[in-house]
Amino acid sequence: MIKNTLQRKVIYLEKLAIFDVDFTITKRETLLEFYLFMIKKRPWIILYFPICILSALLFVIKIIPAKRTKELFIKFIDGIDEKSMKSFVDEFYEKRLSKIFYIDAIEEIKKLKEENFKVYLISASGEFYLNTLYNLPEVDKIIGTVFLKSNGVYRSKIVGRNCKGEEKVRRLKEFLNNKNIEVDFENSYMFSDSLSDLPLLKLVGNPYLINFKGNDTEGIKVLHWK
Repeated sequence: MIKNTLQRKVIYLEKLAIFDVDFTITKRETLLEFYLFMIKKRPWIILYFPICILSALLFVIKIIPAKRTKELFIKFIDGIDEKSMKSFVDEFYEKRLSKIFYIDAIEEIKKLKEENFKVYLISASGEFYLNTLYNLPEVDKIIGTVFLKSNGVYRSKIVGRNCKGEEKVRRLKEFLNNKNIEVDFENSYMFSDSLSDLPLLKLVGNPYLINFKGNDTEGIKVLHWK
């Protein structure tokens, strides 16, 4: 008697816990914190301060887009070699970045990790310094805005798009597709302080706004983290 065995391919679906970074995990804006840190390391970059202010004003009055604003603001990284930057960002994490975490954010990350969620941090901030957040053992993947590194030297030019809004979803799906990762989005989580992350918030079944001050929450529950 011959038995035909039907083998069914079982697809395992990952559950994600997605976090924005600025004002979601951290109490302050990380790019400004990095600039203030770098002033102590290279005092002469205070000369870039007028450019930072001007770029912010031009963005507010809608003369230049967010991508160009960020490139102007971060001009102070131009010419820093890879080895020096690694030293700077490691010290930045130790002395400044790790000191401004919301305790509730870190506890939530730990809790969801224990529940077998994959922890992804997706932010518009520079990936070159956000990567220090891999110091948090629970973090599985970091996606941020990528800045040009040419011949081992950093430049203030963004590669591709500013990682914000719909671009966050595109970058996430690109990574998942490249790694052949299937996701159970219905049972995944997303945490952000801003409705600019609505594309990601709508992608998951468990969206949360953090310390949100507006009146229209798009029906998303607000958590108050300290």
